[in-house]
Amino acid sequence: MIIKKEEPPVIEPKNIFIGNSKAPVTLMEFADYETTGAIEAHEIVKEILHSYDGKVKFSFRHFPLVHYHQRAHKAAEAAIAAAQEGKFIEMHEKLLNNRRNLGTTTLKSHARDIGVMNKSFLDDLINGKYGWFVQDDLSEGIRMGVKELPAFFINGKKLTGEITLENVKKQIEAALKN
Repeated sequence: MIIKKEEPPVIEPKNIFIGNSKAPVTLMEFADYETTGAIEAHEIVKEILHSYDGKVKFSFRHFPLVHYHQRAHKAAEAAIAAAQEGKFIEMHEKLLNNRRNLGTTTLKSHARDIGVMNKSFLDDLINGKYGWFVQDDLSEGIRMGVKELPAFFINGKKLTGEITLENVKKQIEAALKN
């Protein structure tokens, strides 16, 4: 008799947070790894997490624009795969810093560089194991009215105005007062 090893449930992007999971403010970003503004937006996110340590948690949601960025979907899948080993932020930053180098084989190399140990990482990417979770993020972004990237939400409310550190801080301060 063959006993199949039961796989643990997938940690979905909506359940992956950077920062204090009990923080009163959630900063959510929808973007794709090939979008020009993604790295600049990430610098703002890092500063927010530093400035509001313990008060803000960050959730990155995948919104691959596959008509323009053919490799963004697989990159999103790679980030979700890395998150299964607690390596989301490491993979997230690796992908953002290598946005012009996101081929499937290179994604495996990025995973190895950050310490992902999953032997079936490449097979999982090729077989689209995490593809539905990327599609779930995409659907939620569409439902929430995402029209351009990156798009930010603070406690579920779309960030208004330009995406600058000052503007994000101003709207986080308002959310902290509520």
